[in-house]
Amino acid sequence: MTAASGLDANTPDIAPVRTAEPGSGTAAGAGSSSAGDPAPASFVVNIPGIADEDLEPDPLDPFQIVSGEPVVTGKVLWEAPDGRQIRGIWQITPGVVTDTEANELFVVVSGRATIEVEGGPVLEVGPGDACVLREGDRTRWTVHETLRKAYHISL
Repeated sequence: MTAASGLDANTPDIAPVRTAEPGSGTAAGAGSSSAGDPAPASFVVNIPGIADEDLEPDPLDPFQIVSGEPVVTGKVLWEAPDGRQIRGIWQITPGVVTDTEANELFVVVSGRATIEVEGGPVLEVGPGDACVLREGDRTRWTVHETLRKAYHISL
């Protein structure tokens, strides 16, 4: 984590840090900002450095579990005021689960999985891979190693 972010792996409260906007001469939110400006503040978070215990449980529907005993945790880092965009961290332990996706862009930080898109491709994802899933995609995730990702979802 960079010192400029104000966050590190030992920070228990993970929240976006407001930083100076280019050309503003002031930190976002500290000076004048247009009322109703929905743009999020700029921030940095070290995704691999966040301890597992800092992630919140996000139980799966038992009908989603195909095999194993996968456990899902995560942390929302930012949500648009209208709730239509979400950014955060998501983690799942090994197992096989099904899901119906939202519009999502994510980057795998650690772990490996095979994502089978019904009527579409089979995606092998691992550290450093960026993946796009479309709203309505029906997927089957085979998680080989605990997978952690940073995501942006548009609803």
